[in-house]
Amino acid sequence: MTAIPTFTGDASPYGGGDPYADYRTADFPFTQYANLADRQLGAGVIAANDEFFAMRENLLLAHPAVFDPEHFGHKGKVMDGWETRRRRGVSGEHPWPTADDHDWALVRLGAPGVVRGIVIDTAHFRGNYPQAVSVEGTSVDGSPTPEELLADDVKWTTLVPRTAVGGHAANGFAVDLEQRFTHLRVNQHPDGGIARLRVYGEVVADPKWLAALGTFDVVALENGGQVEDASDRFYSPATNTIQPGRSRKMDDGWETRRRRDTGNDWIRYQLVAQSEIRSVEIDTAYLKGNSAGWAALSIRDGESGEWVEALPRTRLQPDTNHRFVLDAPVIGTHVRIDIFPDGGISRLHLFGSLTEAGASRLTARHQELGG
Repeated sequence: MTAIPTFTGDASPYGGGDPYADYRTADFPFTQYANLADRQLGAGVIAANDEFFAMRENLLLAHPAVFDPEHFGHKGKVMDGWETRRRRGVSGEHPWPTADDHDWALVRLGAPGVVRGIVIDTAHFRGNYPQAVSVEGTSVDGSPTPEELLADDVKWTTLVPRTAVGGHAANGFAVDLEQRFTHLRVNQHPDGGIARLRVYGEVVADPKWLAALGTFDVVALENGGQVEDASDRFYSPATNTIQPGRSRKMDDGWETRRRRDTGNDWIRYQLVAQSEIRSVEIDTAYLKGNSAGWAALSIRDGESGEWVEALPRTRLQPDTNHRFVLDAPVIGTHVRIDIFPDGGISRLHLFGSLTEAGASRLTARHQELGG
């Protein structure tokens, strides 16, 4: 496996023009997973010890950090990120912060899950980024307060050890822990600013909650569904199709480039666990001149099972939510939607329930991961 590039040291002072021209970044192998710290999933920064220069909530904004060189407020330069004041020592004889001094922010993940990688982005923090960062995780049921999370009896596990980072850079860290986390504590040593936080991983839903729901969306990201592969991600990620809620604009769905051949585009999903599907929704909201013309749905049971058609090739309308009640329930673990010939859909919903085998497997995995 190729080592993840690391960045250290200051970036050059901003010299005008495109502020991203000298931004340092890399392709990280874990970005295929969903962002568990997505506000759309329900993530939030619930507390921080200091946010003097810039608010902690900026960490989870979906868009890349922006930079306005002339934007100053009464506290100083306004930055699009989380920025703390400069730490000082205890006296003039010892004006420097100690080795243990650090600032922290508590992040509630939008959906509990296994973390596969973290990106701590210091975009536009060129000389005011932290010297090092570290990240810890915990799993606490319910909706704990910051005080409850910071209590002495809460066990925190290190996901990213204290590591030097670079300014104006995407600092990526692979995580190899088979544990389920609900909250993270992001630390910057000793102080400074972080523009964005991304936490990539696999959702692991509470099987008791799903059992209480009975019928639910068995491919939804928040319930543990995931995209395994897609033919095309040119305009937008396929994961958008299983995000919560309806699409709010065109790029909030999945759109492919225009085809000039006789093929078609597709997405393959893994369901929460083995499920019985009884109805389907295919939504093309906000896709008006570029929605898919037709769609078909197939289901497979197990990694080596045969694909079985659940919904034949069906005409789709632009900017429309299409609902289908299946003639008979279908059972499987994987689903594939084919669109013809290209275009896109905004959301896919598959309503059903876990089979007895699926519920047992999900419960066992939940327990294995410490849930």
